[in-house]
Amino acid sequence: MKKKAPELRKKTLQAEKREQAMIEGILEGSPEGVGVVVVRLECGCRKMAAVSRDGEPASKVIMYRDMAESICDKCKQDHGAFIRVTESFIHWVEPPPSVEDQEMIYRKVLGSQPSH
Repeated sequence: MKKKAPELRKKTLQAEKREQAMIEGILEGSPEGVGVVVVRLECGCRKMAAVSRDGEPASKVIMYRDMAESICDKCKQDHGAFIRVTESFIHWVEPPPSVEDQEMIYRKVLGSQPSH
């Protein structure tokens, strides 16, 4: 089992790097974006979209799956249903909005209860 732990850490790190690349691409195409909402699903698919200072969409929602040509069949059917969300967060640009604005945007976009 000792061999699996480093392999797992390596896979996680790679996924984070690819996710970061997607975030940067979304922000590049969304000049009014102050952050990118990232929703991770249990199937491994992700939904992302830029968000503006007032909590409105600043880009289209992008769904993707690491190392795959398309999203999974379940996501194709239910568009990444909320019940299958494992984590959701907002990656803020630098400098980030004020803490008050971040809280307002978070509540408006993801609701009052952070999932993780």
